[in-house]
Amino acid sequence: MWRRAAGATNDLVTSAPTSFAEFWPYYVSQHLNPVNRWLHFVGTTGAMACVAATPFFPPALAAAPVVGYGLSWIGHLAIEKNKPATWGNPLWSLRGDLKMWSLMVRGKMNAEVESYRQVAPVDVSAEAA
Repeated sequence: MWRRAAGATNDLVTSAPTSFAEFWPYYVSQHLNPVNRWLHFVGTTGAMACVAATPFFPPALAAAPVVGYGLSWIGHLAIEKNKPATWGNPLWSLRGDLKMWSLMVRGKMNAEVESYRQVAPVDVSAEAA
């Protein structure tokens, strides 16, 4: 389950993060819609497959970011209606994508979102609709 980072303020969504632990709640807040999360999951899986295929087909490496970010950005712009976190924090966002992928594989991401909703300083329930 997600926990607030030590020393973090109640403003989980708008504070400028100084660590991945502080960034993670913001990342979760941008991925409340399950369709968006599944687009990320499919895109991240496709990007990993492209990287894995690279030794056999080198151009696959160039396709990895297109596959991964293409689906993710569709999820943000068309479904979640927010700006992809990649645009502001590309490395932490990639780490967040991989963490979310791992949590989804283990069936734990929905609980992570619910944990976020319980400590969020604003009502985010309408954003997931």
